[in-house]
Amino acid sequence: MLRTTVSAAAACLLLLQAGPGAAQAYPNKPVRVLVGYPPGGGTDILARAVSVKLNEAWGQPVVVENRPGASTLIASEMLAKSPPDGYTLMNVSAVHAINASTFKKLPYDPVKDFQPIAFIAMVPNVLLVHPSLPVKTVKDLTALARSKPGQLNYGSTGASSPYQIAAEMYKMMTGTNIVHVPYKGAAPALTALLSGEVTVMFGNVVSSMPFVKSGRTRAVAVTTDKRSGALPEVPTMAESGLKGYVFASWFGLMGPAGMPQPVITKIHTDTMAALKAPELNARLTAEGAELNPMTPAQFSEHVRVEIERIAKVVKSGNITAE
Repeated sequence: MLRTTVSAAAACLLLLQAGPGAAQAYPNKPVRVLVGYPPGGGTDILARAVSVKLNEAWGQPVVVENRPGASTLIASEMLAKSPPDGYTLMNVSAVHAINASTFKKLPYDPVKDFQPIAFIAMVPNVLLVHPSLPVKTVKDLTALARSKPGQLNYGSTGASSPYQIAAEMYKMMTGTNIVHVPYKGAAPALTALLSGEVTVMFGNVVSSMPFVKSGRTRAVAVTTDKRSGALPEVPTMAESGLKGYVFASWFGLMGPAGMPQPVITKIHTDTMAALKAPELNARLTAEGAELNPMTPAQFSEHVRVEIERIAKVVKSGNITAE
């Protein structure tokens, strides 16, 4: 009986020691970071920048693996079905929350099958109008849209894209009717705005800045709860009278559900340290990204809230994925 008790106690001690040991041993082999887009896009560039820093910190290869297709569903399903050991991660964007509502059926549960680990950055969008439009404020646009229901149009980077969600959120909150014109990417959508083919667009702050500065388009408001350092003179949507409007692109590292807590803590801690590195911090700031440190629990809550908020917009705008 005594031998059994001692054995049980020893087993419990080993289990208690396994947690810290898991963090100390991790990683002891290459780590892959999935990206649901082709190389060269914002999500990919951000993943590679962070991966370089984690490679340096861990002394193990941190390899970005592009698995594009189906609005990131291919990469997300791969992550959800990966072993929860921390050796497969994914740089997830706001599209993760959008997909939860725009697809009738997903091959995974967007909340239960994932472990949010490290929130990397938030990138503000900006409400833009063509200079020919007599609009300088959000109230101006709302008044004009209400006086001409269905006569104004807005461009986006495609059906169910973040830019469409941003515009439809505005329409839902103001009760306006502005016609959606989808394009295959940010460049053609911005070109359409500059030419006057469309007169309204929600776009990326950084890519829009040169055209705002040159007067080829007018920045009306940014979509975050605080003004953007890239366009400090432009008010937020809330400051402009649309209380409660917040929608921005965001990025963060996730893993599959069921990961050991020590491994989650290590990845989170080392990613936060990487983001504080002067050269990476400066690079992200130059790209218009705003660092917004969150604990894994806060990141999880952020994802849950985003899914709920976006679901209302998707229903209001009758948005479906392409």
